[in-house]
Amino acid sequence: MTKPEKSTKSQALTQSGFTVQNMILMGGATILATMMLMALSSLSGGFASGSESAAQQSRSMSLPVMIHLATVIPGLPLGTYVLWRKKGDKLHKHMGRIWAVLMVTTAIASFWIGRPGQGIGGSGFSFIHIFSVVTLVSIPYGIWQIRRGNVVEHYRAMQGPYIGLLIAGLFAFIPGRIMGSLVFG
Repeated sequence: MTKPEKSTKSQALTQSGFTVQNMILMGGATILATMMLMALSSLSGGFASGSESAAQQSRSMSLPVMIHLATVIPGLPLGTYVLWRKKGDKLHKHMGRIWAVLMVTTAIASFWIGRPGQGIGGSGFSFIHIFSVVTLVSIPYGIWQIRRGNVVEHYRAMQGPYIGLLIAGLFAFIPGRIMGSLVFG
């Protein structure tokens, strides 16, 4: 006897970790990971020097930063909507594809954002760039899993870049970073 389709989808969501308790734990883990990355970045010289004012930074906003912001800003609410709404229908697939393109573009653009001579080993990269690598691995992996019919693994693979987006977003607003300086002065 086969299970009804509703039960199978419900079971897949439960197995994927989509419960209230897990969402609270993920929120706490997101905050903790952000704090740890802030500390690591601070210790490795990953913060921008305070020599430039917010006005100077906004005037010199580079093309990669503009692309990054143009893809991150719509990616956050779209990702939230795609993860929380009904799964598997045409709208989910269409919006998921748009979100995946936005996230891959964001990740690629991030590799041109940095300050040479600063960051990890003077490379211009900070610990926040780890999320770009995770995104570039997770998105294709998630697509591969759903094409194989593995819904649970697809959900997990797509959840990772979204959580990374949240952590990186929080991390971007700390003092000394471009967004932190623009928003908080």
